[in-house]
Amino acid sequence: MAKKSYKRCHNGAGKSAKERLKRFWDVFDKEDEVLVCINADPDALACALAIKRLLRYRVKQVIIAHPNEIHRLNNVAMVERLKIPLERLGNVKLQNFTKKILVDSQPSHLPVFEKIEFNAIIDHHPVSREYDASFVDIRPEYGACSTMLIEYLRAGNMKPSVALATALFYAIKVDTQDFSQQSMLADGISFRYLFNIANRNLVKKFELADMRRSELKYFNIALSELTYSKGRFYTHLGKVRSPDILVNIANFLNHVDKIDWVLVSGIYAEKLVVIFRCDGYRKSAGKLAERIFSEVGSAGGHKEKARAEVPLKNLSLGDREFSTRTLKRLATRHMK
Repeated sequence: MAKKSYKRCHNGAGKSAKERLKRFWDVFDKEDEVLVCINADPDALACALAIKRLLRYRVKQVIIAHPNEIHRLNNVAMVERLKIPLERLGNVKLQNFTKKILVDSQPSHLPVFEKIEFNAIIDHHPVSREYDASFVDIRPEYGACSTMLIEYLRAGNMKPSVALATALFYAIKVDTQDFSQQSMLADGISFRYLFNIANRNLVKKFELADMRRSELKYFNIALSELTYSKGRFYTHLGKVRSPDILVNIANFLNHVDKIDWVLVSGIYAEKLVVIFRCDGYRKSAGKLAERIFSEVGSAGGHKEKARAEVPLKNLSLGDREFSTRTLKRLATRHMK
């Protein structure tokens, strides 16, 4: 029997959580082999686990796959302690799956995702384009994609296990930065719902597993390269062991008083990675990242935080090396 097609399922009038859940379930058959694709971080990992719970007994199998290396200690601790079953996307055969889901991301966010035809897309990042999938639920106003999945679970009267609740609880904390960043009432309601179900002591262990001793040297590089101009910090670290250290340094610098913008860059796997931070007040890190880098790589994010990844070959540097001065020059062209 032919499935119904729902091109876009935004947070519009008349679309309750139960209606969304039914439309999501309508995409799948009992014999489906389902692949859930994520760019692995706490929110994506938690959402993927929630999707496994939503599709239990409704499909034949659900596999979670990710293209990125999981280096950040917080995320490693989360995966190991919650025993999250994961596969590397490059190791799975796409043709073996009858249905594919992308969660906490959009196809345009990564080239590897653009090559996959998804049947369902669930995300909370700003909409980058129209997607021709059977089910699309993109709500940029939500602080965490996990909040959306909690609404699905509650609509289906599915109480999460302690492990799933812990993952979702931690994801909301991370993506809203303890509600200091973009969030809405729905995030708070879901957070409160999970409060007495999640293992909060385990969440503390995730949060404290933050940095390797060997990564402290990058702070020395970042501070020695640090350039200040008109309330903005710029620093380029050169080659880094993992892009996660760029995030840690950007978050650290974002705590400095009277700093409006923080841009931290580094080279990883033949790509320039740039992390953007700001207060989100009358400015948008996501839009700035897109203005600077969307034509040469992938770029985007939220008002307060964003990320860009650009293959070095696309930068036309010639014999020159990328530097803090280069970063500042590129950014200044697009900043008011």
